[in-house]
Amino acid sequence: MNLTFRQLQTFREVMRTGSISEASRVLGRTQPAVSSMIAGLERELCFALFNREQGRLKPRPEALYLLEEAEAVLSRLTQTGRAMAEIGKLSLGRLRIACHPAAASSFLPNLLADFLQGRDHVEAALMMRSSAIVDDLIASQEYDIGLAETPPRRASVHAQDFALDCPVALHVHSPLADKTVITPRDLCGVPLATLFDEHVTWIKTSRAFERAGATINRRFVLRTFFPALQLARNGLCACICDRITASSFQDKDVVFRPFKPAITSQVSILTPAHRPGSLLGSEFRKMLVTALEEMKPLPD
Repeated sequence: MNLTFRQLQTFREVMRTGSISEASRVLGRTQPAVSSMIAGLERELCFALFNREQGRLKPRPEALYLLEEAEAVLSRLTQTGRAMAEIGKLSLGRLRIACHPAAASSFLPNLLADFLQGRDHVEAALMMRSSAIVDDLIASQEYDIGLAETPPRRASVHAQDFALDCPVALHVHSPLADKTVITPRDLCGVPLATLFDEHVTWIKTSRAFERAGATINRRFVLRTFFPALQLARNGLCACICDRITASSFQDKDVVFRPFKPAITSQVSILTPAHRPGSLLGSEFRKMLVTALEEMKPLPD
């Protein structure tokens, strides 16, 4: 049996109006076309739906049962059509995002909030994990987008890389706050907050100081930069931090200055390699790319 949408739609209109002529008017079709559609439906079902009496159609009990089924099917198809239209307009759907801690406190939540304006029926999940686990979540093909420190390449993940200059965070009353550019020699002996030994920003920082012949006063060793900025806010240290954390930290007691020679943090937008991205995910990714590209180096 191969019932079609048009057959059910035509049958429902005949049942609603009670005549072929009125149904043809409502549907915008000719009477012969409507009669042919009903006849084809009856042939498909292998039984009559109407008794023909003096040129009028009298529904049989089977027609009343089919009307209930047709209403349910057509209603569901209408709902599906509306839902797909909303998906096409990016107003309906699900978005699953994973990000590393630097982006989770403010940067990505604020970006997501902007993206969801006017999209009341979009469901979003934002998972904060270490960069290595973000990479694994995207590789599992279950998440739409990841933002993490650039991971080693793998076949199951597409990565778009960004190199972001690291600024120096200083207390607003620090003697160095008046300088337009900070160098290793400026920070010689100044208490610093850094990340742990294995982190690439610490490795790059220590090399920059070594090449400049400057001494590092490493007072605080941390896992992420956000607490380092809190320490800088209290005047306890300076910190060469990543741009995403810096962009998320809004405090009148902390100022940011460019550091020379430039130290960059490498971050990547990660997407699954083995399934196509959704329309919603692709649109959010464009917004994320723009936000990262706008993190230009601080002016000298």
